[in-house]
Amino acid sequence: METYADWLRARGDDELRALLSARPELLAPVPADLTALAARAATPAAISRALDRLDRFTLAVLEALLVLPAPAPTGPEELAAALDATPAQVEDAVGTLHRYGLVWGNGTLNPAPGVRQALPHPAGLGPPVQEVFAGYSRERLTDLVTDLDGEAPRGFADSARLIRRLAELLSAPGPLIDDAGPEALAALDHLTWGPPVGRVADARRPVRVGTAATPIERLLARGLLAAEDDRTVTLPREVALHLRGGRLFRDVPAEPPPLTPPPGEPRAEDVVIRAAAGEAYNAVRLVEELLERWGLDPPPVLRSGGLAVRDLRAAAVLLDVPEWKAALLVEVAYAAGLLTRSGDLDGEWLPTPAYDLWLMRDTAGRWTELARGWLKSDRAAGLAGERDDRDRLINALSEAMVRGSAPATRRATLEVLVDAGRGAVGEDALRDRLAWLRPRRGGRTRDRIIGWTLREAAVLGLTGFGEPAPFARDLLAGADPEPALEKHLPAPVEEILIQADLTAIAPGPLVTELARELALAADVESTGGATVYRFTPESVRRALDAGRTAADITGLLTRHSATPLPQPLTYLIDDVARRHGRLRVGALASYVRTDAPATLDEILADRRSAPLRLHRLAPTVLASGLQRADLLDGLRAMGLAPVAESPGGGVIVTRPDAQRADPPPTAEIVRLRPEERTDASMISAAVRALRAGDEASMHGAEQARLRADAPSGEPPRSPAMATVDRLRTAVDRGGRVWIGYLDQQGQASSRIVEPVRVEGGFLTGYDATRAAVHRFALHRITGVAELTDDPAP
Repeated sequence: METYADWLRARGDDELRALLSARPELLAPVPADLTALAARAATPAAISRALDRLDRFTLAVLEALLVLPAPAPTGPEELAAALDATPAQVEDAVGTLHRYGLVWGNGTLNPAPGVRQALPHPAGLGPPVQEVFAGYSRERLTDLVTDLDGEAPRGFADSARLIRRLAELLSAPGPLIDDAGPEALAALDHLTWGPPVGRVADARRPVRVGTAATPIERLLARGLLAAEDDRTVTLPREVALHLRGGRLFRDVPAEPPPLTPPPGEPRAEDVVIRAAAGEAYNAVRLVEELLERWGLDPPPVLRSGGLAVRDLRAAAVLLDVPEWKAALLVEVAYAAGLLTRSGDLDGEWLPTPAYDLWLMRDTAGRWTELARGWLKSDRAAGLAGERDDRDRLINALSEAMVRGSAPATRRATLEVLVDAGRGAVGEDALRDRLAWLRPRRGGRTRDRIIGWTLREAAVLGLTGFGEPAPFARDLLAGADPEPALEKHLPAPVEEILIQADLTAIAPGPLVTELARELALAADVESTGGATVYRFTPESVRRALDAGRTAADITGLLTRHSATPLPQPLTYLIDDVARRHGRLRVGALASYVRTDAPATLDEILADRRSAPLRLHRLAPTVLASGLQRADLLDGLRAMGLAPVAESPGGGVIVTRPDAQRADPPPTAEIVRLRPEERTDASMISAAVRALRAGDEASMHGAEQARLRADAPSGEPPRSPAMATVDRLRTAVDRGGRVWIGYLDQQGQASSRIVEPVRVEGGFLTGYDATRAAVHRFALHRITGVAELTDDPAP
């Protein structure tokens, strides 16, 4: 008799690749052979994930297959009649079920192992009479049949015979339902279309037709309900189908609902692209501005984890955005690996070293990292500021933001927008389409994530006026979105327009170095199509405090100014620099030193110096009981420009260097769900491994190793860089290579490998000598040789 594993074994390689593409979780790790694959595909978790991917009509076809009486129908005609659909529509759905491995068989359709257990109430129907009354005692079955037949069964009747007679009596339950009364019928109506299970009190108590008082008792006495336990009753399938008029479903459309556009005129394509590209650039700029600030002044991590409300509010003020948008940008930076917490206790939220690498990329590359992080993250930024089930505040960056369904819902929402073609889609129509596409993943949480996805996609520049941009389509398809985005982004500029009113205008995005230096020496006054900076004594002093000199500032502005520097600006820089550092503050607790005693006389005579607790140690030295930082702030509040001094007399740069925090070695930067799409080359390698594993299990592993054609002699050796280059070439070209590999005990072995990918310090490929897909640590590979070449000694 053919089994499910035999059916899988008889599939072609293309069909196996389609199965593994549709259900990539079956590859973690690659099963040893097709018998192991069949066992894994039938596990409850694997079946549930496969069912979650079915649309409403395909799921209805599968449920109809479980409900229709055996033997299973031999073609789509019976299923089409049960679903009021065309045979062609049913054939498409059955093809999907075959591809997912949820039905199998040649000539007949059989549900895969585990499917019946995963769908205990297909089509909202309970078990048939033969099953639902199987737990009744013989005495209770006898009483039930006696009441319905009007006389006791003749002769000895075992439970099986009694249940068969009960099934005959309930095959046409109309008179029994009428006899139970309208109140009992109303109770049945609640269970008719599912779920077929209800909760009552004392369902196990024996009750007869003549003594039944309540509507539920009347139904139990007539077999119209079956008692599962003391408090649970179930509606038998035959009774439900009678109440439904023979229909399996109320309404299961074979086609998805239409995608209707929102009110208003559609936008031109170039307008959509420009709007999306502008938002993409703005998102990159805001993330950079936020992380630059947090690198210097990081917010603390709450004891419960996450970001404090006041710090999120401060970030919103800094970026001049609403708090929900600030929470989104913070979460996106975290998801992209640019932000993490430092330490386990009393930590701070700091940029990671990856942020510095991110800054080295162009704007399109930076946006791609942010968008990919957002797309894969299982965190819902829209929850920030809300309350959980226990009325506790949900903070940004906390674990309470995690929603496991977020990445799948996010991607599905965008894919529907992409499939809709040109034009935006109304939010209600989008929800209806997703409810049809993924009926098992519905609920209030999904509807909220859909709304957040539309809002966040617009902020991040994936959509413009509700329509996906071309670079967003590339991102979803797994292609490189940078070329499509780059040509729509404003080119970075290296020149600014400096005006006599001490302002500078940046006509576009600045190159990274100029942007950082200008942000240090000037304050941003306004943003938009152009950014306006204003030079003030405080901003110039900020640059001087950071170690820049007047010559450095003047030289930078001269190099990047489209016009000669105006005199008011040079006077401002020289004047602040001339006074900067004339006073020096140290720690004795602290002191003030200057070469001009008259300056100290002025300070002591000023009433504002009283809180500084100053007294004179020498004509040129004042001492204070305050700490050096407090004394510096107090003197600057008086309009002076002191600098900090080291014990050796050198100037201390008071602006701290930007801080960085490495992600904890035992934790991921952000929890990501596995990719819904698995690399095609990896799937092909897995199919080969499954076939080889099957062959090895039948003919012996030694036969498989012999067929690998491993060369004789010592394993190959080659320099490390050459090894990696040869492996990358083999991945691009395709084919087999001979490698030497050291195991954990340092023992060398020869392997014949078909490389699939080289990344993250590992080679992944099909190991022909082991008939399996393996990951090899690159540092343990002693060398690589082409099989067509003579190996190096």
